[in-house]
Amino acid sequence: MAQEIIAFITLGIAIAFLIKKFFFKKDKSKNCGPDDCGCH
Repeated sequence: MAQEIIAFITLGIAIAFLIKKFFFKKDKSKNCGPDDCGCH
């Protein structure tokens, strides 16, 4: 039972990390900062 709880927590963190990564990618592409001057 403890292993299931740990697995769900790990899965939740992984999903949250992926969602955060995609949202930050969208924000950076819209707001062309010093890192991305080309505005693709």
